[in-house]
Amino acid sequence: MLINKRQFLQSLTGLAALPQINLEVLMSSVEAQSPQQVAQNEVFWSELRKGFTVTKDFIHLENGYYVLASNEVLESYIQHIRDINPISSRYMRTRQFDDKLTVRKQLADLVGASHEEVVITRNTTESLDTIISGIDWKSGDEVVMAVQDYGAMVDMFKQQARRYGIVNKIISVPNHPASDEEIVELYAQAITPKTRMLMVCHIINVTGHILPVQKIADMAHAKGVEVMVDGAHAVGHFDFKIPDLHCDYYGSSLHKWLGCPLGAGLLYVKKDKIKQIWPLIGETNYPDDDIRKLNHTGTHPVHTDLALADAIKFHQKIGIQRKEARLRYLQSYWTSQVRNHPGIVVNTPADPKRHGAIANVGVTKLKPADLAKMLMDKYKIWTVAIDYANVHGVRVTPHLFTTTDDLDALVKALKELA
Repeated sequence: MLINKRQFLQSLTGLAALPQINLEVLMSSVEAQSPQQVAQNEVFWSELRKGFTVTKDFIHLENGYYVLASNEVLESYIQHIRDINPISSRYMRTRQFDDKLTVRKQLADLVGASHEEVVITRNTTESLDTIISGIDWKSGDEVVMAVQDYGAMVDMFKQQARRYGIVNKIISVPNHPASDEEIVELYAQAITPKTRMLMVCHIINVTGHILPVQKIADMAHAKGVEVMVDGAHAVGHFDFKIPDLHCDYYGSSLHKWLGCPLGAGLLYVKKDKIKQIWPLIGETNYPDDDIRKLNHTGTHPVHTDLALADAIKFHQKIGIQRKEARLRYLQSYWTSQVRNHPGIVVNTPADPKRHGAIANVGVTKLKPADLAKMLMDKYKIWTVAIDYANVHGVRVTPHLFTTTDDLDALVKALKELA
């Protein structure tokens, strides 16, 4: 029997290929269906799940931190390592920059921006901390942010307060706002003539609350305030283009909802804002208005950058409209069954426009840490406890390979614990 080159190499190394699916054929089976119809097509998603190596040890509902890559992407990632390893320094000195530019352009196209405004970083923290550290702050400058913002960026602003004397003004975003205007007004009230920047989450990581970023940005710009957006959980999660948000800076992690292996993030800087940002790491090879000055990475795992192209390809085969519809459906599927249940509190808005896959749920008689522990120990359901910023519960983040049976198990567990 004839075997191909890859099978031969695997026989020598003892490595077995991960299970693969023909995604093109699978997608053709739902071509005539609307995204909403596909979202509820359990046969389709069951077939897609076969393209992931999902653990059998527990029900994985903490994919918001870091999601497993599809087998297709993972195999490509491993192959990039094998391809680069033999030629090592020659690849790094002759090909890596051209290859990275190609992937960078694909990433920029994905988010609707010019590649001259986008660079590939390691994660959201690196992206936004590059901006926070790169601004020429003056004592008394004010920054507006929310208590629900991610700790790494808040810590960076605290450091700038100690170093330069800036003032951090912190608001709290309600879990269940009455309207977009209520949220916009909260940020507006915190702005003074000394306010220089406003940081806002595109989607709050602890609750899954999608904020009206464009409205907030327009309000802030009208007052002369720059806007930086934490989009850690947005890219690959729901359909949007960064320029439509009207922000100045945007950061995201691509190992969450885009399904890239660990180590890839995005930084967007509006073209006319690049010149004023100092690089985090010294860089003199690029003009002040070239975003690449902010992307001095040194010698790093370039195979992750290459795998980003594979993750984008896999994502686009499925289609963002189908993906968004499925993720919203999964969240609504389980939260709708517990929102009004005695002893259970859902800390995420019910309005589909205000949420995606992420939701936060609490059991009133249990501390979040105890709830998370009991879900794992008794029911083998993996979540993460959140107990701050007016959010007391566990964060639940299903993904494309999550089944409604998985979520039925969660609902059953929550009702029993309540």
